Amino acid sequence: MTIVRGIQMSDTIDAVDMKLLKELKENSRENIATLSKKLGIPRTTVHYRIKKLINEGVIEKFTIKPNYKKLNLGTTAFILVRYNPDSGLTQREIAKKIAQIDGVHEVHIIAGEWDLLIKIRAPSAEDIGKVVVDKLREIKGIGQTVTMVSFVSVKEEL
Repeated sequence: MTIVRGIQMSDTIDAVDMKLLKELKENSRENIATLSKKLGIPRTTVHYRIKKLINEGVIEKFTIKPNYKKLNLGTTAFILVRYNPDSGLTQREIAKKIAQIDGVHEVHIIAGEWDLLIKIRAPSAEDIGKVVVDKLREIKGIGQTVTMVSFVSVKEEL
C-alpha cells in the first residue's frame, strides 16, 4: 500500500468499490450521504473510496448522459468498415480520421471479417447516409462499408 496526496492507495478493487462504481455509473451526481446510506458505509469512507478510485485511474472522469432525441440526434447507426491496405494509411490513422467526423460517437478497431466498427448519431437515416456517402467513404483507406440503423436502444452504457 502506498500513500498518494495523503490518501492510501491499494492495487485491488474490492466488492464495496464495485458497488460504489455501479452507483456512480447510475448517477454520478449522487451525493456522498445518499451513497453512504445505499452502501451501508460511513460518508468519510465513501469520500475516501471515490478519491482512491480517481487517483488509481479507475474513474477517469464524471460525465453526463444526453437525451439524443431532444438534441435532434435520435437516429443511431452502426457501420462496419473494411480496411484497404493499399491506401498507404494504417487502420489507426483511418480510425483517427473517422473520429473527427461530426456525428461519429465511437470508432473501434475490431477483429473478424470487418476491420472497424463506427457508431453515428444524426437527426435521420438520410443524414446518416450523407455522413457515410459524403464523408466516410471519401476517406482514403476505406474499402467497403455496411450501415445498420438501430430501431431502438434497449441498453446503452456510457
